[in-house]
Amino acid sequence: MLLGAGEHYAVAEERLVDYAIVGDAIPASLTGAPGDAAHGRSIVLNRTVGLCLLCHSGPFPEERFQGNLAPDLKGTGARWSAGELRLRMVDSRKLNADNIMPAYYALDGLNRVAAAYRGKPILTAEQIEDVVAYLATLRD
Repeated sequence: MLLGAGEHYAVAEERLVDYAIVGDAIPASLTGAPGDAAHGRSIVLNRTVGLCLLCHSGPFPEERFQGNLAPDLKGTGARWSAGELRLRMVDSRKLNADNIMPAYYALDGLNRVAAAYRGKPILTAEQIEDVVAYLATLRD
């Protein structure tokens, strides 16, 4: 499902699925299925859901005001495996405790969370898989 102008995702589910970190990756899909890359692209570009472009830039010539605080998303799929991307999306603090990237699928160790979002991850497991599927397509 692609979002139209003014549409927003519902706040993510409250219960997190279990996952295993192996090295610097979460090798298994959080949902047991591959994500939808087209839907993942819409999440990456949506400035009210993932907010990826607040910090990242990428191969999105149609998008103005892309960030420069984090790595360019161009070539992401060539730099990291799906499992490595998944861990970075789920909770990049597992790789670097000082990382400024939000933990998109975590509930612990978060500070100053708005009351409406307490006890809920930023993205659902399905949304994480969709973003991972999209980022994996960025090979150049």
